[in-house]
Amino acid sequence: MERAAKKVAVIGAGASGLPAIKCCLDEGLEPVCFERTDHIGGLWYYTTSAIDGQACVMKSTVINTSKEMMCYSDFPIPKEYPNYMHNTYVVKYFNLYADHFDLKKHIRFKTEVMHVKKSSDFASSGQWSIQVKDRDTGQTEDLLFDAVMICTGHHAEKNMPNFPGVDDFKGKVVHSHDYKDFHGYEDKRVVVVGIGNSGGDASVELSRVASQHPTINDDLPNRIISGSIKVKPNIKNFTETGVVFEDGTKEDVDAVVFATGYIFGFPFLDKSVMEVKQNKINLYKYMFPPDLEKNTLCVIGCIQPIGAIMPISENQSRLFTRVVKGAVSLPSSSEMWSDIHSKSYNMAKQYVKSSRHTIQVDYVEFMDEIAEMAGHRPNLHALILRDPKLALKCLLQGCTPYQYRLMGPNSWKGARDAIMTQMDRVHYPLKTRPLGFEEENAKGNFFLLYLVLVIVLAYVMYGLL
Repeated sequence: MERAAKKVAVIGAGASGLPAIKCCLDEGLEPVCFERTDHIGGLWYYTTSAIDGQACVMKSTVINTSKEMMCYSDFPIPKEYPNYMHNTYVVKYFNLYADHFDLKKHIRFKTEVMHVKKSSDFASSGQWSIQVKDRDTGQTEDLLFDAVMICTGHHAEKNMPNFPGVDDFKGKVVHSHDYKDFHGYEDKRVVVVGIGNSGGDASVELSRVASQHPTINDDLPNRIISGSIKVKPNIKNFTETGVVFEDGTKEDVDAVVFATGYIFGFPFLDKSVMEVKQNKINLYKYMFPPDLEKNTLCVIGCIQPIGAIMPISENQSRLFTRVVKGAVSLPSSSEMWSDIHSKSYNMAKQYVKSSRHTIQVDYVEFMDEIAEMAGHRPNLHALILRDPKLALKCLLQGCTPYQYRLMGPNSWKGARDAIMTQMDRVHYPLKTRPLGFEEENAKGNFFLLYLVLVIVLAYVMYGLL
């Protein structure tokens, strides 16, 4: 008798939940995704009004990673799309991805996960008891799953700082979570607190309509150098009509936007499994609780990458589903803790101590780390001997996600072509006025690539690479 596929609960249908569903299907698992809204896309799905507990981009938000670096590894973003996409294009891509792999039929929309806890026989079965609620009817349901993938991200409860005197300030005070666009701020003097991506976006947008003060944002330097944005030190205290900075300067302002991030957590998860304290959580590879008797629960996408989160979430999902399937074994609990402590120590050396710098990762290093465990890390040395032209593309044109589909389990036949044509997709939206000498340039580029290839091969032969 054929054994039934293991059932996996996927919590959230955003940038991390979608590849989680896809990876479950790739490994022959049965995913059921619970999404509390009526749509996919998570924080990238723009809504005109703020909803508590649900993050959302600003109306003007443009992703700060190029489309070739942020796509899922077996589904390139259409060449017609801009290289740096507005949030509406990001959601369009998610829908294309979900439709192409028929993922939506595995999603239960408007269904909220209320509680996740170990089953009564967890030590032997590794199963999880999950209570969900239909957001239309209010009816609850208790379900049993073999594994759980938490894909809710790290944008949850608003982090609102408590500066002295802020309660006496008579102007408008909002968190960037509630800031949608510039309307209502015209000709106002606004202070933006925070220098992260949201703070930079809000500062630049408001500088065009506000009188304004206060960061990855290409337009920010231009706004600073033109005087539209002033960079100030931390706030010492508020007054009824303005703020006093730590350098003693004062400004009268009409509004404050706190772009001070979020306090992430998993309120539905039993605290005996894991608990977030001051935005710090101990997870092996930022995924696995290290003390579970069975490694059947993971967190996907709860990271702050220097790079795009989408391919990393996909890579984490590929690893977890291999673990659930039984194809990959994790190290002992003590080895997991050793890795956790090592990462925490290295992060403390590299970043200032803050709630933001608890889940920071470097894109290529972390992608390789996860792919090595799952068995699909590309071997560029072998590739140079087998397919030097492809190897050259991989070496010279950046570590795009397609490289992680070249080898190992669930490799993709289209990966090579996707890599060979990635610059075509970059150039396509820019070719609005062809000049007629593209073919001549292509010949020159080919000669240059051939020359570099000869040099690279020479290094390999002499053992210098």
